[in-house]
Amino acid sequence: MPVMNIGPVPQSHDGFYARNNPYQVNGPKGFTEFKLMEENEDLYARFDFPGVTKESLRILVEPLKKAVFVFGDAPKEFRHDSSHRKYGTVTGLVCDCCEISNIQCFVGDGVVRLILSKKKINLHVPFSCSSHLRGHNGHNAEGPVTLPHPSVLEGSTSAYESKHLPNGGLFLRIDMPGVPNDRFMMTVESDGGITVIGRAPPAMHDSSGREYRGKVAVVPLAYDNRRIKVIAKHGVIRLIIPPF
Repeated sequence: MPVMNIGPVPQSHDGFYARNNPYQVNGPKGFTEFKLMEENEDLYARFDFPGVTKESLRILVEPLKKAVFVFGDAPKEFRHDSSHRKYGTVTGLVCDCCEISNIQCFVGDGVVRLILSKKKINLHVPFSCSSHLRGHNGHNAEGPVTLPHPSVLEGSTSAYESKHLPNGGLFLRIDMPGVPNDRFMMTVESDGGITVIGRAPPAMHDSSGREYRGKVAVVPLAYDNRRIKVIAKHGVIRLIIPPF
């Protein structure tokens, strides 16, 4: 019996729990999350950029200080990756009375988090501004088909990649943004099914943590599981499964 991959399978009759990632089983849905911080009116944004490092991130503020552009590079970490990935997105204020005055940026485990401070420039507006960031939360993002990552400018837009190797082995790449390197787990069931699990704890102002889980491959029953190589890095898990 050869090593076989198992493509993403919906978690219920309604489809995937989160169309942004076929392996997400709980937590906030969507590639992004936006929040107004009531205690100081700062604005919080989370962007899933799996594979991106802090060193590769670039942030630009447009001249009117109304919008922020975020770019990041995810290198081709392993020779079996189909390509590198480049990300880019923009968010900004939806009001006319304020401008962005400060940006705090935090990058880790394939997630970019921003805290944007603002100051009022139109003093004729007498009340406190409750403007939110331009963007959408993914509260209703479930369905039968997964979505391509809208912020990928170059490279694969899919959270899942599989490749049968010339030697009969199998390579898998699975995005699990927010999961630290020590929160990935791989198990081999009694039927030979390989399941990957990732737990992303809540960080900063996230509404909650996220969990990922799914069966991704099947190996023969007598397979030596110790031969499977697991590489977890920057919110991405890669499996290299040698042939039987």
